[in-house]
Amino acid sequence: MRPLAADDPEDIGGHRLLARLGAGGMGVVYLARSGGGTLVALKVIRAEHAADPAFRARFRREVTAVRGLSGRWLVPVVAADPEARSPWLATEFVPGPALAEAVDGHGALPVTAVRVLGSRLAEALTAVHAAGLVHRDVKPGNVLLGLDGPRLIDFGIALAAGATALTAPDAVVGTPGFLSPEQARARAEEVGPPSDVFSLGCVLAYAASARRPFGTGHAAAVLFRTVHEDPDLRDVPAGLRPLIESCLAKDPARRPAAARVRAALQDPRTRLARDAGPAGGGAGGWLPPAVLRLVAERSARALDIPAPRRAAPEVAVAGPAPTAPAGQGAPGRRRVLAVGGAAASVLALGGGTAAYLTLGQRSATGLPVHTLGFQADLSGADETDGVAQERGARLAVAHHNARAGIAFRLALDTFDDRGDATRARQAAERFTKAAVRAVLGPDTTTAARAAAPRYQTARTAMVLVSLDDPRLDEDDTLRTLRSTRAPEQFLALALTAYLTSVRPVGRTAVIDDRAAGRVGSDLADSLTRRPPNEGTTRVYPVPAGSEDFSPAVRAALADRAQAVVFTGTSAGRAARCARALAEAGFAGPRLGTWHIMRPDFLREAGTAAQGWVFGAPFTDPGSVSGAFRAAYRAAYGTAPGRWAPEAYDAVGLVARALESLGGRAGVTAGAVAERLSDLTYQGLAKSLRFTAGSIDTPRGEGYFLYQTEGDGFRFLGRSDRFTKRS
Repeated sequence: MRPLAADDPEDIGGHRLLARLGAGGMGVVYLARSGGGTLVALKVIRAEHAADPAFRARFRREVTAVRGLSGRWLVPVVAADPEARSPWLATEFVPGPALAEAVDGHGALPVTAVRVLGSRLAEALTAVHAAGLVHRDVKPGNVLLGLDGPRLIDFGIALAAGATALTAPDAVVGTPGFLSPEQARARAEEVGPPSDVFSLGCVLAYAASARRPFGTGHAAAVLFRTVHEDPDLRDVPAGLRPLIESCLAKDPARRPAAARVRAALQDPRTRLARDAGPAGGGAGGWLPPAVLRLVAERSARALDIPAPRRAAPEVAVAGPAPTAPAGQGAPGRRRVLAVGGAAASVLALGGGTAAYLTLGQRSATGLPVHTLGFQADLSGADETDGVAQERGARLAVAHHNARAGIAFRLALDTFDDRGDATRARQAAERFTKAAVRAVLGPDTTTAARAAAPRYQTARTAMVLVSLDDPRLDEDDTLRTLRSTRAPEQFLALALTAYLTSVRPVGRTAVIDDRAAGRVGSDLADSLTRRPPNEGTTRVYPVPAGSEDFSPAVRAALADRAQAVVFTGTSAGRAARCARALAEAGFAGPRLGTWHIMRPDFLREAGTAAQGWVFGAPFTDPGSVSGAFRAAYRAAYGTAPGRWAPEAYDAVGLVARALESLGGRAGVTAGAVAERLSDLTYQGLAKSLRFTAGSIDTPRGEGYFLYQTEGDGFRFLGRSDRFTKRS
């Protein structure tokens, strides 16, 4: 980042300019902050282009096309004004080194990393081409590396397929060495999706060999070789060479489509097909160590947003944006979003992983940086909940870092354990060696039981967000375990509150699905020992191997049941129970557990699902705070998922422990673990305080009630409020 020039404006289109990121033939690129607080890379078109009416018309058309793009590995245009005196467009700001910097500085990437890189970029190009666009400038400088995967940036010269280019008819558009033969011949009418695939092949050859396939030197010589000579792939590993050769076919018709490239690069052993995480593991698992350190360094720099300042007037020079000297590197770009409000300024890091700094390191502001580990299933069966928790945690980290007067900064490193015991132990080994201050997660029993002994040995707190396993609580050797969710045993209190205060009943039937194991039997026992509304409870078991719930339903109704509670955890089996109740004509209260609050329950049960009530240990993510909801949506483009507020609170709890310890650089994980038991922290979802390792939730304070309504689940409120009303 460079200071603003004396003649740079202070504001463009409601965006406050902060610094210069570069200048080129099309215009100047600034780091800017929108009125809503979002950081963007804002490109202002030069006056000589803006004065051309035909250019404006084409610019307007292309901006309209690219603003509709979406995709995890894309960084598209988010705002633009083609009618302004100086037309401009803005993209999400992405701190992170370019592929060019990583390869030039550290050499070729390993084959596995190239596969991940190519698969993700091919996925991005598939989305671009599906929208009827051609990127036209796929090159190492337009590929930014994040800990979770690459990002394709700079749609400034993107072209709608079959449309007229922004430049003169005989102009070469693209970067010599990474453009297609049809681009080299300046045949704009022939430039389509296969052109991007050719460029992708050049990028992959470069990443795999650290050599440009058509050499270097004068641009004209590089263009000649691109059109007339075979690519130099001698240093490309044999396993990648056939695919790259097919991408570099001179005839566009012989090149594979981007979707086929992605399929060819996917390796089942590294689970490249999963969208939620890179191959080889969690944050940075796809990158070699040297590049991982480079990415972490760039991410760390991005935590400190520069205040706008002015430099002496400078003369802009047309041409490529300036690059940093070898070995120095320009500050990386990566998506950082800030959401300002009347009560607080919320800084949110979207997309990937924030800086990973080890014990004793300091940020650019001189403050100590305390790294928290995050371990969860981000690409397996529990992916949805895991990703929501990671995002909530990341939002909390960035919110802390945006506060005024803080004594330390936080950083978050993530590891996708996929719910696998072996990977969970790998995560624990890595985090404890790095001396993280605490670990959030895991979110599966398998992973928690595998990782817990290592964290206990290192005296590192394992702060569980969504997991409650009685077997973990019963192990009194796990003294650093902290669970921020209410124990499963309190679930009965939530259902009892509803059937006592909201829909009072005298006779409750429990359809006990034995396939649910201990979770179901514990719920049935609790409801039997303490029947709702001081009435009676009878249990009607359904064998684990049976798919027929009708006999149990008929028996319950024959006993004049006024309410039915289903104890199972399978949404499919719950749907069968719901249909059996509907077919029998039962219209009384029907209750279940949070485990079946899933779209497949609604889909399979149909109208029989309507009106069901559920007890859940998570709050409604959309109702905890308007500022949280807005910040989450701004950062991730979607409403917050369940467990996101609870993960946000878990970070706040650990931060409070660090604050109480003075926030000094030398604080240990053991000290943090010990202090967590002495704190009370009021979070977004609930108050957090601990008795031993479990959260203290008197009278079921940590449970909430929901009811099916239409195609979703309506939040009714916290269950203990109904209890107090009785």
